[in-house]
Parts: sequence; structure tokens; C-alpha cells
Amino acid sequence: MRCAMARKKKSEEPVSDARIADYRYDDSKRKNIPPAGLAAQGKVADSNRIEYAYNPHLPPVLRSDPAGEADRLPELLEIARTRPLTADEARTLSAALRNQEPWMEWSGKREQKGFAVDPVALHIHERISAQAITKIAARQDVQRDLFADPQLDYHKAVQFYQHDVDWANRMILGDSLQVMASLARREDVAGKVQMIYMDPPYGIKFASNFQPEIANNKVGDKEKDLTREPEMVKAYRDTWTLGVHSYLAYLRDRLLLSKELLADSGSIFVQISDENVHRVRLLLDEVFQAHNAVATIAYKKAAPMTKTIKNGFNYILWYAKDKEKVKCRKIFRPRTLGDGTTEDPKKLALWLQMPDGSERTLTTEEKREEVSLPENAVVFRADKVRDSGQLDEKIFEFDFQGEELLPGKGFCWRGYPQEMNRLKLANRLTRTSETLAYKLFLKDSGGVEITSLWDDTAGKIPDMRYVVQTNEKIVSRCLLMTTDPGDLVLDPTCGSGTTAFVSEQWGRRWITIDTSRVALSLARQRLLTSSFPFYKVRTEAQEGATNPALGFTYTTVPHITLKSIAQNAALDPIFARHQSILDAKLNQLNSALASVTPELRRKLAEKLTDKERLEGKSVTDSDRRRWQLPKESWQEWEVPFDTDSDWPKPLAEALEAYRVAWRAKMDEVNACIEANATPEELVDQPEPVKGIVRVSGPFTMEAVMPVAESLECDSPIGGEPDDLETFGVGGVGGVCVPPGAGDPVNAGAYLDRMLHLLRGDGVRFPNNKSMKFSRLEQYNGDYLHAEGEWANGDGITRTVAVSFGPQFGPVTAFQVENALPTASRRGFDELVFAGFSFDAAAQAIIQDDPNPRVRCHLAHIRPDVNMGDLLKETQDSQLFTVFGSPRTRLDTTKDGMYVIQMEGVDIYNPVENTIVPTNADKVAAWFLDTDYDGQTFCITQAFFPDRTAWDKLAKVMRGAIDEERFAALSGTLSLPFPAGKYKRVAIKVIDPRGNDVLKVYRLGTDGVTYV
Repeated sequence: MRCAMARKKKSEEPVSDARIADYRYDDSKRKNIPPAGLAAQGKVADSNRIEYAYNPHLPPVLRSDPAGEADRLPELLEIARTRPLTADEARTLSAALRNQEPWMEWSGKREQKGFAVDPVALHIHERISAQAITKIAARQDVQRDLFADPQLDYHKAVQFYQHDVDWANRMILGDSLQVMASLARREDVAGKVQMIYMDPPYGIKFASNFQPEIANNKVGDKEKDLTREPEMVKAYRDTWTLGVHSYLAYLRDRLLLSKELLADSGSIFVQISDENVHRVRLLLDEVFQAHNAVATIAYKKAAPMTKTIKNGFNYILWYAKDKEKVKCRKIFRPRTLGDGTTEDPKKLALWLQMPDGSERTLTTEEKREEVSLPENAVVFRADKVRDSGQLDEKIFEFDFQGEELLPGKGFCWRGYPQEMNRLKLANRLTRTSETLAYKLFLKDSGGVEITSLWDDTAGKIPDMRYVVQTNEKIVSRCLLMTTDPGDLVLDPTCGSGTTAFVSEQWGRRWITIDTSRVALSLARQRLLTSSFPFYKVRTEAQEGATNPALGFTYTTVPHITLKSIAQNAALDPIFARHQSILDAKLNQLNSALASVTPELRRKLAEKLTDKERLEGKSVTDSDRRRWQLPKESWQEWEVPFDTDSDWPKPLAEALEAYRVAWRAKMDEVNACIEANATPEELVDQPEPVKGIVRVSGPFTMEAVMPVAESLECDSPIGGEPDDLETFGVGGVGGVCVPPGAGDPVNAGAYLDRMLHLLRGDGVRFPNNKSMKFSRLEQYNGDYLHAEGEWANGDGITRTVAVSFGPQFGPVTAFQVENALPTASRRGFDELVFAGFSFDAAAQAIIQDDPNPRVRCHLAHIRPDVNMGDLLKETQDSQLFTVFGSPRTRLDTTKDGMYVIQMEGVDIYNPVENTIVPTNADKVAAWFLDTDYDGQTFCITQAFFPDRTAWDKLAKVMRGAIDEERFAALSGTLSLPFPAGKYKRVAIKVIDPRGNDVLKVYRLGTDGVTYV
């Protein structure tokens, strides 16, 4: 697909895109899954769905016997009071007392011995490439490979799940359990996911889990606040039908699928609050085994006022699939002087070493970091240079500054004689009151390894988009600790897309899943409008490589230890070379000492006495060396660090020369120590390449392909809430339902109910005209479910077929393409597709008028019909409403290009059940595919009425794009585009609730025609 843009006179040449790039995972593949517009033309193997039946009477309790043997213990104890136990009874009792491990039990768990799930088929609705959009803004042609579109020939394209295609990241609309099963079984992703981040609901309030509108993250628990998305209604019921019992079953099933998907070295992180952390921990113990628990991470959050104590932390439970094989990368934070104590840092024993070699203790203000440290000074603490033990080779007299020291009774030195001497010559030893100590410089380790207490995560989240959005720092740390570039990350609880964003930022592949169109709309915009540093791959990789799996080049810091210095033989020639120089400088210094007169010695000594009298303990070793001169000569460990103004010039010059030579030695010694130390890679600091702006790589928007409803099929409806055992409340067709729900649980009951409602209410059109059926009867077919008649305004009776969409899913292109030919062959005049939602591909097929003899209508079924007991009152009128398409205009430019003018859209309000005509500024987003192939919508131009959406990306890309054209991506007029290969342009509009409506224009050769 080519999208060459019309060029303005002021910018005749394309703006260079050398600074814009994305990452591509050339070695990674994924299965060829159906594009939404091609789904009906290939074959996907069928699979059976599953049913659950929970008993809601038992309270959650902590039990200790998965086999149920513990239930016999009270009986055995009672028997033991009346007679001796048999051998078998005694063994049962003994084993129970000896071996039982606690586990959690809830309603229905013991009745349901195992579980299975339908591995549903997925289909692709959109292909998205941020780079394609930026190229258009830079007046560049756009090739279809920017979208990671495999561009297969028809024969291979319809071989779904049969072969591999290039990788693209994935956002999937659907139930996470079904999607994970599909990934594991249909796509062979089992054992290939390196990290799973799961952020399940914290509590049972509806508001805490669902955001009904894209632009409004203020939610509540009133009826008007409830989401009407069918997949979300199902998710809420699955999670909370029986309160915490359903919650535990919901989580357990998804944890089991997570374990199957994880690689042997993989990790799962479950984010949870204190409300359910204890229960979720027991669930994880059960699924992953307690010995695979890695850590419980507590992270700081805002602490609201309470009657008791503020709760300032939430939790992340980290489990490995196999703790012995788990991949783990250390993360470090900058070291502070207060590390190592929770008390006032003034109690810490810390010293400061100046560049001239002088040392002093830190002041209280310095320890508290209230004042800056002197320039180039380093902080150290005295660490042990002896170990407990009696290793003879390490027990010897060691000469240090004129003393012969032993390690002491019960101790030995930490090095052999030569190793201890290296430490001394490297100026890494110091004298303490008892013995020697090793100077452990705080900078030696480069940083402090983070622990399981994260106290730097609170505060306002910038650019908060979603009601339960997670701080990026939290997910980043989990990802960096357990994955490498190119690894696959999965989040079955997408929300605003934080995991996808963080994965994109750090060069990891990602798959994210959610049941909410609102959440995925927010995540799509977030990824599409973000920019990231372009991190350099390792030097052995090819120049300009864009595959993170090759590995990044990281900032490294030397990890210096006592052992690395003591065993560094490369220091020996440095010591030898500099020692002769220092000896000569010391001789010159001692010779100059003779120029000091007795009067000057007394004067200098008086300065020391005066300072001791006035300042006491503030007198330093440097003061004594400067003013307390020896009678004959200095030893090398006694040489002053600085001079006094009263010193004779020859003496001052000789000392300065000595200190210059000493500094030269230490600089070379320290460089050698760093060069030979083990480098520590900082995995959170990859090396950025200057001058390149990175945008998100290509990703797809996908959805579960729902099972079509058929009166000839007696299997349960695809995607309905789990079946429940009855409590004396009648069901439909012998299948029972929960009290008060009143929801049908099989296809016949569901379709019978829809038929009854449609017969009584008719269909309402945007002009408020209501079409009532004079006759409406059941039709036994796979894709047509009812047939009848209605009369229009001229009194002519027309035959009408009705195709109902799934109870908990959208009407799909697959359903449309199968229903239309049947309606045409049967001679129907009109065909009504009635559904709770419609995917864009289905809308496009109808607009493309594949069968002009049958007039098609898309009628929204009022979502309240599906809400059941979630609403106090359910409406029984105006239930089926035909919605309109976007109000757009296609114009041609003088140079033969095309532009789209967005004028508005008829937005369906599911709460009020009304069609509201709105202006273009009320839509959440609108997109163009300027060469629509009828299979997958490829976004080539993306418009967000929120004028700040593109601001950050536009700012960092200044100079690489046409800024005026980029600014147009917040407007209502598209950028010019030519007619492409397929001669069609598709416009997709996203309403405030995340639903999309589609309109398609055919680009004619003799002007503009509308399809």
C-alpha cells in the first residue's frame, strides 16, 4: 500500500525520517490467524466449551487435606475413644498429623475436580504502525510491511493456524481465560512466555473494576455507572457472582493457564491489595507450589484517611514456574549515605577520603545529606579484613605503618601475605582500635540492590488515563528483573496498557488482553502516541540493527571487592614502578625538612595547641601532620597532606612534588582495580543512540471469534456466565440459573427470548420511525434465527430475516458473510442483524453491499437486556435500535488526491438507549485506512480530538516531520491521500465507550462514489 502525500510548495522535499525508527523481532514468529474480513473464507477447527457448577453454601476456609482424608479425622478420634483403631485407621490418622499442608477451599472447589476451557479462535481487526503514521506526516510513502502484514497469497492466507508469520505485538479483546487457552493450544505459545503480569480486581465493588467511558475515569457504583459492554458484564458475573468464591475460582483457573504458558525460567507477578493478598498467596501456593514463591513485594501507595491505621502499601506476589531455573537480573538504585540503618544516619561510622589521601569522619550534616560532600571526595566504612577461623596460611605477623599485627585469637587474615600487601599498597587498609580494617568505598558496588520493599512508588501517576492505572515504575522493575530484550511478556489484565507500554519501552514482545473496549482504546492511543529512546544493540550485531533480541549494550559499573583487589596481580608492576619514584620524592622531602628552624617548629606546634584548646575533637590527622613536624624525617605513612603558609618554600615545594607523585600512583592503581573488577550490567540503563526517536512497533487489535447462535445447536451459548446449581429456582429447558438472574443458559432459550422481545417491540430507526412486525416467527437455521414481515410507509409488505448476535460478543464478519447469502437465496427483502455490539469488519461488509437484493440493517440490542439482576429495573421497550454510520464527506483536491472531512457521528448511548447525533469533537478517536483491502483495517492516519494526544511525540520528532501536517492529526480533516491498490478508503470512528463504527468509500476513476 502506498500513501504518497500531496506536497505543499513551501516543503517540496520529503522530511528525512532517518531519526524515526521502531523495533522489529525478525527471529520471532506467530501463527497466521484469521483477519476479520477473511474469517468466513477459511476453516478453524471447532472446540467444545466448558461448564462449571459451584455450590455456593460453603464459606471459604483453610483446609489441610486436598484428598479429603481430613474429613475422617473427627470420626477416627471418636472411634478411638471406644475401641482400638485398625492398622489402616491408625495410618490415616498418623499421615494426617504428619504430612498435612494447609490449602484454601471455597464453594464449589471440591465438587469441581478439574477444569477445561474452550481454546477459542482469534481474529485480527486492525493492524497499527506508529511509524506508518509518522511517515505520512513526513510526506513519505507507506509500505504495507510497516504493519507487519504478511501479505500472503489467498491460498496461504486462509490456512488459519497452519503456518507462521512475522511477529507483531498484540492487543486482544476477550475473556482472558479463553484467550490464554487459545494461545497455549492453538498457537503453541505454551512454555514460551517469560513473564506474566496480572493485576486482578482488588475488591467486589463494580466501580473498582470497570471504567465505562474513555475520557472519564471518575466512576461509581450507581446503575448509570455500570458498563454495558457484553464482555465486561460476563467478566463481572464470572468474577463476583458468588462474591469471593467466584473470585477465587476466577483467579485459580487463570493462574493454571498462566503456569502452562510460562517458560521454565518464567515468572508471574500478581498485583493485589491487602483485602485479598492472603487468599491470592494461598492460591499461588496451590498452583505454583509454595517452594516456587520468590518474594512478596510491598510497594508504597497513597494512604487515605481511615478510622484506624492508614494502609500505605499494596503488594506484588512473585512466583516462579521453577525457582531453580528462574531468570533473574539484579536491579540497583543509587546508594545513599544512610543505607544500612533505619535510625538517624549520624550514628553511622563513615569516613571521608580526600583526593590528597587525607581522611576524616563525616559530619552529622554530611551523613544526613544536608550539605554536599567536598569535590572528588569518597566515602568509606571500615569493613573486616579478618575472618573467624584458624587457617594457618593466613595467620602471620603483618607489617602496617611500623607495627607488626596479628589477626587475633580465633581469627585469620582474609588474604595470604602477598594479597594483604596488595591491599596495603593500594591504600585500602586502615588502623582501628583493635586491628586492621578494609576500606570499603561506597562507590565500589555502584549501587544498592533493590529489596522487596519499594517505598518510592507513591505519588500521582503522570498522564493518568484509567481508573486503576498502575505506576510504570512498578511494572518496569518486574519486567527488568525477569526478562531480557526480545522475551515475551503477557498481561491478561490490560487496563490502560501499562505492561504493553513498559514492554515496548524496554524492547520486549508483548501480548495484552482485556474484556473492555474502553481499556483497549486507551491502551491503543497510549502506544500509538508514545516515543521511546532507541537503545543500541550489542556491538557484535550488525550496524543499525533493530531487533532487541540481539541484546542491548548496557551501562556497566565495576563491582570492586576485597578479593578482586587482593588477587589482582596486574597491580604488582604498578606498585614497583611508582615505589622508586615515591622513595626519591620522600628523600627530597626529608632533606628539605632540615630548613625548618627551632623557632618555626615551636610556632607550628603552638598552632596545633591553640586549635586543640579551642576546637577539641575537631583537630584532624591532617592538622597534626602539618604542624607537628618530626625531628629528622617522615615515614611514608606520616607524610603531611598539605602545607602551612609559614613553611619554608623548599619544604612546601618538596611536599607538593611528593603528593603529585602519590596521586599519579593512586590514579593508575584505581584504574587497574576498576579494569579488573567484575563489571555489573545495569539492566535499567541500556545505552541510547542519540539522534533517533523510536515509536511503538507494529501491533494488532484482535478479538475472540464468538460462536454463532443456532436453534439447531443445543450446546450452551458461547461466552455466557458459568452455569450454577439451582436453589429451587426454575431454569430454561432443564438448565438452572442463579436466583434472580433470569438469564437463559442455552441457545434455544436465548434466541426464544430475543424473538419474543423483538416481536413485541419492533425496530427503531434513527428518524424515530419504528418498524413493527406483522408477523415474526422462529427460523431454524445456523445464521438466520427469525423470519417475518413488516410494512413500510407506502404500505408495501416486505419479508424480513433476523440474525441475532452472540449473547456475550459482537456480530462478526463471519456471521454476516454466512447470513447474507442464505437470506438472498431464501428471497428475503431485508435482513436485520441484531446484536449487543458489532465489529468493524461486519459493518464494512454490509456497507460494501455484497448482495444488493437484500437490504441490511444493524440493530443494537439494548444492553440492559443482558444485565439481568445487575440492574434493579430492566426496560422492556425500545430494545432494538438501528444505528447510523459516521457522518463524513469525501472530497477531491486539485491535484487528484482525496481528503476525508469528519463531520460527526451518531453515538449510541446504552444507558438511555438513544442515538445521539454529535459533532466530531465528541468522538474519542477516528482512523483512516486509505487503501482498505476488506480484510484488516490498517491505520494509516490516526486522529485524536484531544489536541494534547500527539504533543509529546510531535515535540521529540521536531525536524523529522512536517509539523503542520502532524498538527492536523488532532483535527477533523484528513491529510491528502491517493487512491491505492484496492481503490477504497475506510473510516473508523471510536465513540466514548470504545465502540467503533465504520464507513467505506469507493474511490472511483470518474469522481467520488460512496459505497
